[in-house]
Amino acid sequence: MKTALQFKQRGMSFIGLLFVAAVLAATGVVVAQAIPTFIEYQAVIKAVNKASQGGSIPEVRNLFDKAASVDNIKSISGKEIEVVKENDKWAVSFAYQREIHLAGPAYLTLKYAGRSR
Repeated sequence: MKTALQFKQRGMSFIGLLFVAAVLAATGVVVAQAIPTFIEYQAVIKAVNKASQGGSIPEVRNLFDKAASVDNIKSISGKEIEVVKENDKWAVSFAYQREIHLAGPAYLTLKYAGRSR
């Protein structure tokens, strides 16, 4: 039979628990700030696909700006998209980046790029 001194305790100390909680909280804050940029990226893809149905370059840019105002897209405008003709259809591509301030001089830079289908 084992005595009380022969059993080793297992588990996490209070300091270890605080450290794990701090890391999870910091990660949660960064993820909570990054999710809206991903949602905006999905809206940009939707707007680019709508805009590619236009008949000319100015019309494509105008369609994108209209869709961007409806979906509240602030990271990119119709002036910044690339429009080229491919096989009698407009191909619209884009690239932009968003920065999330972390702490002090540290930023998380998210680069988004895509093109119409």
